[in-house]
Amino acid sequence: MPKCTNKGCGKEFTDPSEECHYHPGPPIFHEGQKGWNCCKPRVLTFDEFLTIPPCTTGVHSTAANDLAPVNTSASSAPPPKPTSTGTGAETYNRPGTTSRPSAPAPSSAPKEPEIIRDDLTITPESGAKCRRLACTAEYTGSSRSGEQDENGPCTFHKGVPIFHEGSKGYSCCKRRVLEFDEFLKIPGCTTEPHHAFLAPPPTEGEELIKARTDFYQTYDSVHVSIFAKKVKKEEAKVEILKDEIRVDLPMDGGKRVREVIELYGIVDTEKSSWRVLGTKVEVVLKKGDEMSWSALRRGEETGEIIQVGKPRS
Repeated sequence: MPKCTNKGCGKEFTDPSEECHYHPGPPIFHEGQKGWNCCKPRVLTFDEFLTIPPCTTGVHSTAANDLAPVNTSASSAPPPKPTSTGTGAETYNRPGTTSRPSAPAPSSAPKEPEIIRDDLTITPESGAKCRRLACTAEYTGSSRSGEQDENGPCTFHKGVPIFHEGSKGYSCCKRRVLEFDEFLKIPGCTTEPHHAFLAPPPTEGEELIKARTDFYQTYDSVHVSIFAKKVKKEEAKVEILKDEIRVDLPMDGGKRVREVIELYGIVDTEKSSWRVLGTKVEVVLKKGDEMSWSALRRGEETGEIIQVGKPRS
């Protein structure tokens, strides 16, 4: 089967007219923040960058789609040109500058993070994605009691991403590439028998709490209020998918709201939005159809018919 080359999709498909969710713009790295040129979310870690939901809906594509990363913190000087050292390596110099021997590289390598592992006695949510870098596996409800997961072992990068003078790679292996698209394709160098599907546990001293939610609807949208005070706006995450909302809201005082809300209806992710207010997080969901919702969550229908008037034309 062909594989979609749109950024943020990467799915194998058989129907060329199938709906595709992707990022049309290039990635942006600016002063430690990461995001996409085509939408507003900005995050600090590379793991969070890979989970930014696609902002555009279209159809799958197999065309070459090399979008070079934009580093807006770079100077306006022209990009460096590579010159050969005679050993096969390349050095980069600005036009008009003279090449000088580089200082010896520091002996200390980046500290490798500890490999995350699941508690296999806990069942992940259906559709949960493996949290390890370069692994794209999803949990399908299969058994995890054997020597390895039924959908195969996990192949991933245990190190951290490294971007240096135009080259890109991981601290745990030697391969380096120039294009961001090729960086995402670098195969993992470490194998574990089980994937890491479970959500990250709360940090030490952190308390997971249940937030009260409320909603009202209009003809074409559903307005959801998640009541949580003193949410850390820079760290808050609300991922809006077509049939669910994934919420992760760290708050002052060591409290955190982490929840998946399975929605009663289908929403248009591109036209939906969210924002952090003083005492709540407000999510505006654009309905994917004209249906009236009898509940916010799937499975909590009351049997009542809630009539929503159509706007006057």
